[in-house]
Amino acid sequence: MKTCPIRIGVILNAGFHTMRKKMLFAAALLGVRCFGWAEPELTRKILDAPTEIQGYPCARGYAWFLPDGHLKQCTVSRETAFGEASAPAGSIVVLRLDGTPNYLFLAHDAPVLGYTCKGGGPLGPSEGATTAFYPSGKLKQCWLAEDQVVQGIPCMAAGGFFSAMFHHGGFSTDFYESGKLRSCTLSKNLDGQRRGDVFVQAP
Repeated sequence: MKTCPIRIGVILNAGFHTMRKKMLFAAALLGVRCFGWAEPELTRKILDAPTEIQGYPCARGYAWFLPDGHLKQCTVSRETAFGEASAPAGSIVVLRLDGTPNYLFLAHDAPVLGYTCKGGGPLGPSEGATTAFYPSGKLKQCWLAEDQVVQGIPCMAAGGFFSAMFHHGGFSTDFYESGKLRSCTLSKNLDGQRRGDVFVQAP
């Protein structure tokens, strides 16, 4: 059976301020597998001991590989660089098909470029939020663990899609590849926008 994972906030744009639009937005975020655009079949292997693979210190346990044998995903056994982040031990790193950083599941809340991004989850890192990167390694998306001022903008702590829809928590905080803030949910009123609105700015 095909699964349809949802990554909330990955392509957040301006103007989604009504419930109707937000629900349409959520529907648009269904995983590509729902539409037949499946990624290459992955092979799961069990590592009997910590193993360095493509520069990543993969921990003992499961690791996933692409058909060509290149690493797709593993849990790191020690703190390691992943794009602009320093992923704590126990975090799960996920690579693109070309081997560049895609996203990671932080083992716990951790700072990335001075912003505290959410990590962990009741059942482990894979149940927590993702921190995403551009192929260059630049930070693309962070789900804030607490209200923070980001480049002068008061951004709300992330609470997941439905929490954000009812203004009990924010969406993701997104960045342009240049590092400039792209969007976040406001934690305070700002220049005519109200707390809970999505702030978006041009590159």
